[in-house]
Formats: sequence, C-alpha cells, structure tokens
Amino acid sequence: MENMPLAQTKRALRATEVVANLAKLEGWRLSGDGTTVAIEKTFTFANYDRTMAFVNALAFIAHAQDHHPELIVQQHQCLVRWRSDDVSGISLADFACAKQVDALLAGPASA
Repeated sequence: MENMPLAQTKRALRATEVVANLAKLEGWRLSGDGTTVAIEKTFTFANYDRTMAFVNALAFIAHAQDHHPELIVQQHQCLVRWRSDDVSGISLADFACAKQVDALLAGPASA
C-alpha cells in the first residue's frame, strides 16, 4: 500500500479488508454505512493555531494525493473523514492518506 500509486488503489474494499486495514491504524474508526461509510479520526490540539497548522498540512497531503477528506474544524479539534466517492466506499487510498495524516503528528524518526 505504501509504495502503490493511489490510482491503483481505487476500488471499494470488502468489509473484511476494511477491518484488517483499520486494525493497522491507531485511533481511526469506521463511521456511517452504505453511501456514507468512511474512516474517521478526531485530532485534538492545544489551541486554534495548532489546529489550523494541522489542517493546512493535511490540505497539502490531500492536494498532493488528489484525494480530499471531509473536515470538521473546531477551535481545538479537527475531525477527518476519508472515503472514496468515486468507488462509493472505502479504498486503499483512504488508508494511505490516513497513514500520512498520522505521520504529521508522529515524533521524529529514530536514527
């Protein structure tokens, strides 16, 4: 999944594939059903400036991947929902983008 171009990840995953991929991500959950099914996670920040810095960094990822999440932005929180409208469900692209968003907040890589 990590080295696969997002264009090759565009098919709706089966329920078992969604569950298996969701288990690999910390804090993400399944939400909705049918046409609204998505993976989502709420990120909490100390202040509005940090929330907006996160949103801007996430926007950069979304633009680079040409895959755009639903965002609900509040003063100290941002809810991120990934789904693939073009396949009417959840695709590997959603999980790849979720992993990239998580990496924004990960500590520096150990050498």
